[in-house]
Amino acid sequence: MLTVLTKSSNFILGPIAFVLGLIMNGIYEFFHLFGIQNIALSIFVFTFIAKSLMLPLTIKQQKAMKLSSRMNPELQKIQAKYKGKKDEASLRKMREETQAVYQKYGTSQLSGCLPLLITLPIMLALYSVINNIPAYVTQVKALYEPIANEVLNNTDALEYLNEIATNLRVSKEITSLNHVIDVLAKLGKDQWDALGQISSALSGTIESSLPAIRNVNHFLGLTITDAPGWAWPGVLIPIFAMLFQFIQGKQTEAYNKQMNADKDNPAASTMSSMNIVMPIMSGIFCIALPIGVGLYWIATSIFTIIQQFFINKYMKKIDVEELIQKSVEKSKGKKSSSSTSQYSLGELAKKQTKSIETVTENKTANQKVESKNTTTNADTSKESVDSPKSISEIANLLKNRNLEKGDK
Repeated sequence: MLTVLTKSSNFILGPIAFVLGLIMNGIYEFFHLFGIQNIALSIFVFTFIAKSLMLPLTIKQQKAMKLSSRMNPELQKIQAKYKGKKDEASLRKMREETQAVYQKYGTSQLSGCLPLLITLPIMLALYSVINNIPAYVTQVKALYEPIANEVLNNTDALEYLNEIATNLRVSKEITSLNHVIDVLAKLGKDQWDALGQISSALSGTIESSLPAIRNVNHFLGLTITDAPGWAWPGVLIPIFAMLFQFIQGKQTEAYNKQMNADKDNPAASTMSSMNIVMPIMSGIFCIALPIGVGLYWIATSIFTIIQQFFINKYMKKIDVEELIQKSVEKSKGKKSSSSTSQYSLGELAKKQTKSIETVTENKTANQKVESKNTTTNADTSKESVDSPKSISEIANLLKNRNLEKGDK
């Protein structure tokens, strides 16, 4: 079941989308102060701000790629050296030599993937906000509320929205105001007309509210909630989405070549193929998805192209040897911190062991003293039992001894 609105409930994407939604809402309200009420314009500005916030991660990823361009030849030699060897000794040596290369450059196998792993949830949350503006922009949501309230009071209208919800990739269980707005935010012109024909009261509410909704969703004669299809000028959206993504891919490919990346590397050839396939896929998706999604992809590609242009200039000024040195020093600092932590834990363990030994020694000493006291008490008790306690007993004891002597 697909649910779109009421903001993202995913425990990872939800908090990120909430923060990004606040930014989007702030941008829309800022333009609203100047009488500008346009979601498309807010999407462009929002995309630029969100991408700017991710700039440090992008630069970190580029530095990791620059280090990889120096490491990869050495790693490929190691792989060629042990190619076809599956015995445990060879695999162990290959791992050791590979790890030595990473230590030499002060990096790890995950260093290049980490920025991407951090960026991916942000991009997904960003898409969630773009694809569901009314859930995050208060003033846009308010435009849909009069119609949504009227729909909730009309059984036929609710039934109609439930029927078309699946095709609009919205939850089928429409039980609240937010769920209704989910569906309304994705309706096209024909669907609005069909909804208005259900009742005269609903038709009147739609006629009074729909112009404002269409105004905020308007962009160059297009409605961003509609799918562009093959009609003119909507078809320009998938065309521009393909074009700018293709330029972005070629820019990345040229940068990799400048870093002397190995042309025979399978990863490089795969990337080259993806730079052709992905733009085509984006264009196909844009034909069926709302125009707002296509605008977001176009804005992302344009900003990435501009951003990458300046990053490339910045990365050219960075000396690789200096970058390696800083990376090694940073790696040593982490290891030193880890060693200090391990040392501290070791000292603590020693103290605890010493404490346990002291307690054990004290316990053993106490047991020895108790044992000695017990023995002494036993002997004393024995002597007290054997010793005569009265004059008659002493006399009998002497008499018995004399008799023993006489016998002898």
